[in-house]
Amino acid sequence: MTLKTVQAIRHIGFEDLGSFADPLTAAGYDIEYIDVAERDPATVDPLGADLLVVLGGPIGVYDHDSYPVLTGEMRLLRARLAADRPTLGICLGAQLMAAALGARVYPGPAKEIGWSALDLSDAVAANPLAVLRNVAVLHWHGDTFDLPKGGTLLASTPLCMNQAFSRGPNVLGLQFHPEVQGARFEHWLLGHASELAAAGIDPGTLRRDAGWLASALEGAGAILVAGWLSRLTL
Repeated sequence: MTLKTVQAIRHIGFEDLGSFADPLTAAGYDIEYIDVAERDPATVDPLGADLLVVLGGPIGVYDHDSYPVLTGEMRLLRARLAADRPTLGICLGAQLMAAALGARVYPGPAKEIGWSALDLSDAVAANPLAVLRNVAVLHWHGDTFDLPKGGTLLASTPLCMNQAFSRGPNVLGLQFHPEVQGARFEHWLLGHASELAAAGIDPGTLRRDAGWLASALEGAGAILVAGWLSRLTL
């Protein structure tokens, strides 16, 4: 059997595919990570992989002067999205996708860090996020974005209107983190310790909440990505 390919653009080691890895493998995908600290994303063929996933990270879309890898990622995404090739973005990845589609990305009213459920759009007949209804997801962002032209709003929270969008069956941007795994959550707390301290957020509260919420999110997240993969038009 010929495996399909997924390239995952990774900005920081512990923000990986997480619970999405197993359903990707089960769907016949061979996973390749592209760590932007080691490989310039400008060298990646934008149409080469069957699926491109752009993961999260602690920088902003507008930080391209300080982090030039973002410029390469934007070029990659513009070409890929123009060809309507299957593309999934998580947090920073979703922000980069929105920017590549011409939308504005900017600081939100406050940092949204913690566990809470989404308000899913009832206007979407077959919302790919339906499995997340009443499931607490992990939020960890300070920036937000406008809904890209041609995009469909899928989910919101009181603090962040545009939590998820799609553009047809092949393009999905998720501001929140449905891929996080409870067993690896301490990596997040340690890796983002300075951000938590600066925001006055207690890591103990996040750790406690993860202890009883992460398992449900892992299961729902796996179902979400499996369902989305099944509807792709490769």
